[in-house]
Amino acid sequence: QVQLVESGGGLVQAGDSLRLSCAASGRTFSSYVMGWFRQAPGKEREFVAALSRSGSTTYYADSVKGRFTISRDNAKNTVSLLMNSLKPEDTAVYYCAASSFALVSSLSRRYEYWGQGIQVTVSS
Repeated sequence: QVQLVESGGGLVQAGDSLRLSCAASGRTFSSYVMGWFRQAPGKEREFVAALSRSGSTTYYADSVKGRFTISRDNAKNTVSLLMNSLKPEDTAVYYCAASSFALVSSLSRRYEYWGQGIQVTVSS
């Protein structure tokens, strides 16, 4: 069992930056692929970014590529999402997720554990 808790959300203006963090507890953090997903009002949950167990492989949605950076610290059991050049369309509840599958994936069904989500609002 893995417990995930997100932090760092809030209200920012377009063009600003924000860093989300996710703290994990439970089983060995480094054995999980980690991902970030988001869900905007009235829309389905969508993939944002994912990171391999070692942190050597990353995968981004086209909509955030070049603006967002995912990273992890296995010694501290944390994964972060640095979001630059934020746009109003980035407004959503952001979720941290953990997957025991070996490969980085954008599929939400690959992720067994989820945080409670945190709101990010970008004003224009």
